[in-house]
Amino acid sequence: MAVSANKIELLQIADAVAREKSIEREIVIGAMEEAIQRAARSRYGLENEIRAEIDHKTGEINLVRLLQVVEKVEDEAKHISLAEALRRNPAAQVGDFIAEGLPPFEFGRIAAQSAKQVIVQKVRDAERQRQYEEFKDRSGEIVHGVVKRVEYGNVVMDLGRGEAIVRRDQLLPRETFRTGDRVRAYIYDVRREARGPQIFLSRTHPDFMTRLFAQEVPEVYDGVVEIRAVARDPGSRAKIAVISNDSSIDPVGACVGMRGSRVQAVVNELQGEKIDIISWSGDPATFIVNALAPAEVSKVVLDEEQNRIEVVVPDEQLSLAIGRRGQNVRLASQLTKWDIDILTEKEESERRQEEFKRRSAMFIEALDVDEVIAQLLVSEGFSEIEEVAFVDAGELAQIEGFDEDTANELQERAREYLDKKNAELDEERKKLGVKDDLLEAEGLNLAMVVALGKGAVKSLEDFAGLTPDELTGWNEGAGEHKKHIAGLLEEFKLDNARATNLIMNARVKLGWIEPLPEPEAKDETEETAPAEQTAESVFGPRS
Repeated sequence: MAVSANKIELLQIADAVAREKSIEREIVIGAMEEAIQRAARSRYGLENEIRAEIDHKTGEINLVRLLQVVEKVEDEAKHISLAEALRRNPAAQVGDFIAEGLPPFEFGRIAAQSAKQVIVQKVRDAERQRQYEEFKDRSGEIVHGVVKRVEYGNVVMDLGRGEAIVRRDQLLPRETFRTGDRVRAYIYDVRREARGPQIFLSRTHPDFMTRLFAQEVPEVYDGVVEIRAVARDPGSRAKIAVISNDSSIDPVGACVGMRGSRVQAVVNELQGEKIDIISWSGDPATFIVNALAPAEVSKVVLDEEQNRIEVVVPDEQLSLAIGRRGQNVRLASQLTKWDIDILTEKEESERRQEEFKRRSAMFIEALDVDEVIAQLLVSEGFSEIEEVAFVDAGELAQIEGFDEDTANELQERAREYLDKKNAELDEERKKLGVKDDLLEAEGLNLAMVVALGKGAVKSLEDFAGLTPDELTGWNEGAGEHKKHIAGLLEEFKLDNARATNLIMNARVKLGWIEPLPEPEAKDETEETAPAEQTAESVFGPRS
């Protein structure tokens, strides 16, 4: 093929490729120009700087060699003397480039094959870039596609202007597709990779269900009804929490539809996955009770520090609350983002009695009091010796049967007990070889320091080098192979935030990092921290 070949045909080819691949015509012509340049360099020598330009209107090809204007020519293939340049262009200066026209040439078999590869690669790169630009901002959408092929359980889909994949773990259980099937799926990720943009689809993603409801329920699409949370056991069961921004609209009823028509449309798309629609609440206890439906709940106890909730249900409701293979409570936990412990009323009563006996025995031993006084303290909500030692004496004196002298005596005994206990702990610390600087660390008490010493953490520097997981504990593996690794301070019930704060304080003290800015001064009218927080800062969290 000659460079001077049919010019109109050249432009027609560019137009056809651009239409077929859905890319810009200029990109195809640019690929042709680069292919001609490479072929020309092979023909005239690789040392030459050659440019090819195709007129976008006429198809005329202009082939030139660029020569740089220099005072002294060192490479005739790249340079031209100033004197010679001035003869060709009187305005030429050193550093400019002079274009020297080259004659047309015939493409050999190898040059033609090389040119074809260049054009194919450039067009493919442009097609990939176009596909990435089109889908990069579409994460979170539902798309329709046709199954192109199935590879090792993964489904490759044709989206019309792109190709996407639904991996085997993103398909519903027992769900199979054949070539030509039409499928709806959720775009959860679009990534640029070496082999081109990868569009990942899912039919198990929680947001897939949210988008399906938006398509089936006009109130959800319009934002009148919001889906605040979704938890799924794909292909089996799901729970969604909804709330209405219009008091006249029932969010659950809107999602269910007349005779269940709306929710049934979503169920059919998800291969019969059962869906529980519940009302969302800003109150965690109410939300969790709703999430455990259809089970009835008798009582809930929140532990906000540990983000756990204890739910008490009637004995006959236990299996319903837990669900088959723990499915109901697991989905409720995912939906509410709380760890849920379920007890029957009988179990809760037995545990409460056991806890009452344990705390009474502790007060009897530590304060040297009779059983009646110990039980009175427990009944009033005291659970630790520190609380008795540092609570306001007037609060103790108000307990029925106590007076001011009794309150003072109890506090004196509690403080003596704590002093003795601290002395024993300090002696143990010294035997373990724990340095004093660790004891001075903000937020650590003697009991914590001893626990750290037993774990071979014997200085502030050792402590500052730890991670929060090493203090609180962590899990390794999954499923049946899941194994819990105990943390150095796990017995003190630290959450991740507090463990992180302890370590950061140590690093600031050592000068490893800069201290955080001081918080703004609080309004004097704000409530002061209760006495029990002071005790906690000294003796650690209650067990």
